[in-house]
Amino acid sequence: MRQIAEFIAVLACSLFTGAAVYITFIEHPARMQCGVEIAATEFAPSYRRATVMQATCAAVGLLASFAARLAEASFWWLIARVLLGSVMPFAVVAILPTNRRLLSPTLDRRSVEAERLLERWGRLHAVRSILSGIALLLFLYLTIFREHL
Repeated sequence: MRQIAEFIAVLACSLFTGAAVYITFIEHPARMQCGVEIAATEFAPSYRRATVMQATCAAVGLLASFAARLAEASFWWLIARVLLGSVMPFAVVAILPTNRRLLSPTLDRRSVEAERLLERWGRLHAVRSILSGIALLLFLYLTIFREHL
């Protein structure tokens, strides 16, 4: 049971991290190169799709790492779970206000404000990539070097 839970946790965290890193280093910079109006317009459908995928991956990773810990995985699984789980409150507290402003129908998509919000969003999203990347590295270390813990 523990190995299955650990596998699912690593897989879910890998998918989350891969998506976060892709968005941070590929999609968002490419979006910004298209100009503020196009970037602000493209943000909404991209955000909605990514939210479903990333929220699902984070939730599955959290549940699986919790199950692994219950099945006698080391204390470090709890630490990795906290790192992965931290992306959710960070998104709500730090990123959601920016998301709401970017998704507002009253936002002028050609404005300096839209550009500033998109740049801020990119920096905030990079934090999610870093947090989930650290969690993934810890999950992988725990999986590979299990007998040394």
